[in-house]
Amino acid sequence: MGSEGNGNGNCLPTVVGKSVFALVIYIPDPLGAFLDDLRRELVPAYKPRAHVSVLPPRTLEEDWDAASDQLRLVAEAWAPFDIELTEVGVFPVTDVIYLNLGAGGDDMRRMHTAMNTQALAFHEPFDYHPHVTLAQEIPPSNVETLARQAQRRWEEYKGPRRFRATRAAFVRNTSDNCWIDLAEYCLGSIVLPRR
Repeated sequence: MGSEGNGNGNCLPTVVGKSVFALVIYIPDPLGAFLDDLRRELVPAYKPRAHVSVLPPRTLEEDWDAASDQLRLVAEAWAPFDIELTEVGVFPVTDVIYLNLGAGGDDMRRMHTAMNTQALAFHEPFDYHPHVTLAQEIPPSNVETLARQAQRRWEEYKGPRRFRATRAAFVRNTSDNCWIDLAEYCLGSIVLPRR
């Protein structure tokens, strides 16, 4: 997410008077733990849980139960896939420091397109670009230094850079601008007949 969330208290500026929802794929340890540590190192105020957003934060026009039903139908028919994290980048305009996706990037784009409809349809302010946020909402004067620090730490990391996406979590911000998990979906739990 541009401003991400998770069930462990990561915070996001809320849209006044409206709940904000997202769909995320959490990154398992040891890669997830490394990314959480790196994010705290870069921006100590965050309480992260590393993830890739399938649907970035959005308000919903319908009840979240309808959106959850839609997510379940798509997720259960979606085969699990591998995601590989590649290089550190910085988004122009927002100065968000992130890790790009290699393998799995096209799967994420297709999944986003399939899910960003009906109850979940939302006109996003930026084109969808699957990534893992490392730092955001930082002073412009710190962006270059923190991006170099993130790049150095990523180069030093010797663990796995690839993981299997098997589950997705539907999350919502709370009144204190933190995130909670509402539902979890297993990818590929329904096997569709071949055509």
